Amino acid sequence: MDITVLPSVNEARADELVNKTVIVIDVLRATSTILTALAYGCKAIYPVETVLQAKQLYQPGYILGGERACKKIPGFDLGNSPLEYTDASIAGKTLIMTTTNGTRAIQKAGKAGTILAASLLNGKACAEEALSLRKDIVILCSGTQDVYSFEDGVCAGQLVDELLNATGEYRTELSINDFGLSMLHAYRHVQHNLTEALLQCSNGKRLCKLGFLEDIKYCSQMNTIPLVPIVREGKLVVSTVSQHST
Repeated sequence: MDITVLPSVNEARADELVNKTVIVIDVLRATSTILTALAYGCKAIYPVETVLQAKQLYQPGYILGGERACKKIPGFDLGNSPLEYTDASIAGKTLIMTTTNGTRAIQKAGKAGTILAASLLNGKACAEEALSLRKDIVILCSGTQDVYSFEDGVCAGQLVDELLNATGEYRTELSINDFGLSMLHAYRHVQHNLTEALLQCSNGKRLCKLGFLEDIKYCSQMNTIPLVPIVREGKLVVSTVSQHST
């Protein structure tokens, strides 16, 4: 099984994703927020690329969420802080989300056989589900404005580590690209102090300046939510496979 880690959405070629399992990462903060919303009972999430698309898709009773330049979009109900999505009011609701990088990466992966959303919060569950699909895996780091982001690379390393450590029926021979191996070693170097590592990276520093220190602390936790967001019919829902494994 081939494991390819891509450093940013700009590196993804849609035709090369056909029939593969693509794991999209945006640790700070889109995929962390998507996972959190689903864990707190959100029914489904439409990931869209633009604010206009979000508004066109909107129906009464839906929730609009997202950010531009790390800040809530004017007129939207919620921003892109995962801590905004822990309220019981989102249970059973449909969310339309647009973010600068993460939702764009999910859209870019549209031709994949399966699209999963990963963060540090669910790396183990995501790796196990990807292996169970028995297809070559592409780990797509969203990055920031088409440039590699440290926190996404660390999460990619976490996923590679979990894939390598898988046991039982999921164990298989893996071939990992050089960038993936680099991220594996980066992750292993910082895994015992992830919060500090994320605070030192450029996105961590920017979010901190904007008052989102608690988001960084939250997003730097590992394997606290054993659920896997999966794209079904254009929207993210909780995979039934991950539900059964919890």
